[in-house]
This record gives sequence, structure tokens and C-alpha cells, in this order.
Amino acid sequence: MSSSFRNPHPSDLYGGRLTIDLDAIADNWAFLNNKLGTGTECAAALKADAYGTGQEKAGQALFDAGCKTFFVAVPTEALELRKTLPQAAIYALDGLFPGTADHFINNEIRPVLGSLEELLEWAEICKSAGKSHDAAVHVDTGIHRLGLSPAEFAAAMNNPDLLGPFRPSLIMSHLACGSTPDHPMNRQQLDLFTKLTAPHSEIPRSLANSAGVLMGSEYHFDLVRPGIALYGGQAIETASNPMKPVAKVEARIMIVRDVPEGDTIGYGARQTARKPLKNAVVAAGYADGLLRRASATDERLGGFGIIEGHKVPILGRISMDMITLDVTDVPEELLQRGAFVEMLGPNVAAADIAAYAETIDYEYLTSLGRRFERVYGPLT
Repeated sequence: MSSSFRNPHPSDLYGGRLTIDLDAIADNWAFLNNKLGTGTECAAALKADAYGTGQEKAGQALFDAGCKTFFVAVPTEALELRKTLPQAAIYALDGLFPGTADHFINNEIRPVLGSLEELLEWAEICKSAGKSHDAAVHVDTGIHRLGLSPAEFAAAMNNPDLLGPFRPSLIMSHLACGSTPDHPMNRQQLDLFTKLTAPHSEIPRSLANSAGVLMGSEYHFDLVRPGIALYGGQAIETASNPMKPVAKVEARIMIVRDVPEGDTIGYGARQTARKPLKNAVVAAGYADGLLRRASATDERLGGFGIIEGHKVPILGRISMDMITLDVTDVPEELLQRGAFVEMLGPNVAAADIAAYAETIDYEYLTSLGRRFERVYGPLT
């Protein structure tokens, strides 16, 4: 082999890098936990692969920090988490799928029962076993997704055929408008949840997601279950974000080229150079979770990246595998082939970049980095 060739380092083969700071996730949990009064437990939501950060590693970091109760969405997530955390309490928010009860019971996973059919099935299983297996009961206080209606909940909780063989380990509901604390729906749901559950206050109760934790103690009850805030996201739209960033996305520069004034950039020729530009093409696109809706046109600004403190706007459409950036004002020495551009991280908040894509940071975080090198460590 010619001496001009070398075996590449594995990192060199990736178009982008996703760095995840597990210590920051643990610190965010501790920050929220410190807002709770005595007797209120701080759980953690780990659904969607811990919001894109890696369920196994994030779950272990949170457990080591003191978190002992976790919420995932579907049974497969719960089964995988059980392998990592054999001693944790694990709830599956999507409930009891038909024919899956044995998997829940054998792996000590707790379904969140959100319909009378699920509740009846679980009660019958407990009756047959002569043992009350742990599960939560979900009451809908106004979001109209999963959960028993208030009337169904009241009737079920006073039905000895249900509450004889089965005793809930948790009663829960979910806020619809927590991200906007002044919305009247929050108070309506709080009042309804308090009224419905007051006769059963001996059973642990949970209403607060990330926003609910930050909205104050009256929303906390016995257990809170933050999600997006643990991963650095902005839980409340109208306030500054107190959480540490936990993820950094960097995309590799492939080429820098000149774009003459009047030429168009990218698919669809939707953006025109208003002056001579210098354009960096980076190896990341919507297949990597950098959403196409953050593209730029002549009519609207797109998202942006950061190169050593220099803001570099997206030019034209984000395509599947690459993005073009306006680097006209960036010093030449920072634009070397193979150098990285920060597309999300301490200098590019997920909520900010999500706004350009007309979405929320939840979607950005859970979509990122399927093809990126994944690194665990500090974001510096």
C-alpha cells in the first residue's frame, strides 16, 4: 500500500458527531429533585431512547444520581430498561397491550392503565394470581388522550371487583398546557385531579411533568416525572431555561466554495445569493434529524450553526445528507476541510433551532444523530 494512505481512525468515517453529557443529565435531575418537598419523589421519563440520548446510559446515570422510578412509553422500551436497571420501578405509559400481561408481570414492569378494558384485565389477572401486581391508574383530566374519564375513574375506584384484587401503586394524570403556565387549563386540571383523587390520597399521586415541576409545589403531589428538562430542553416557553444542555451535534465541513451574486443555492433554487457568498457544505441533513423545515428561502430565514463563535446561517434547502452554510464572514483558518460546525449544543439551543423548523425541541432531540458518531463526555 502506498505510504500516502493510512488506516482511518473510526471517528474520521462519520459525517457528524453527537456528544452526550451524562453528568449534565444527572445534574438536571438533581436540580429538579431539589425543588421538591419532603415526601415527593422525582422520577424520570426515559421514553424515545431517553429523548435521543441513549436509554441504557442515561438510565444508569440517573439511577446512580438517586432516581429510582422511570417512565417509558412502550413495553419493548420497558423490557430493555429492565436489563439495565434490575432494581428500578418501571412504568410503561402506553399501558397494557392485549396479550402482554405475562411480560409485564414476569419482568416486574408496571403498566399505566388508561381504559376500563385494561383495568378489568389487570384486576382479573391479580384475582387469578391471588396477588396485587403493581400498576398505575391514569385518569384523564382534560387532554383527551389516554386515561379513564372522571366518571369512569370515580366508579372504578369504588368498585370492589376492581379494587379488591388490585391496588394501584400510582394514580396519575397529564398536563395539557404546562409549557404555558398562565393557561387556565393548568388550574382546571389541577383542581379536577385534586378533587378526583382526594378520597384515595393514601395511594401515591402524580400530575407534574417537567413544566409541572417548575410551576410549583401544588402540582407536585407524591411523584413528579420530568422528561424534556432532564435533557436540557425548555419546559416552559415563557421563561428562561434553567437546565444544562446535555447534547452537542457537530457536522463535518466537506467543501467551501464561492457563490456568485444572483446564483441560487440548493434544491428547488429557493434561495438566491444577494451578494457574493462563501458557502460551506457540511455532511449532515434531514436523515440525521436536522429537520428540513429549518431550510432557508428568499422569503424566510432558516436555522444556523456556530463555528468558533461565528453564527453561520443555513442557505437554501436542507437535503437528506448535507446542509449549506453562509461562512462569508468566518476566518479562513476555521474553515478547513474536515472541521466541525456546531449545529446544536451550548451555543445553539434546541428550542431556538426548533423554532426555525416550526416545531419543538422534543422533536429535534428525539430525531438526532442516527448516522453520527456517538460520544459520551463533556460538551466542551
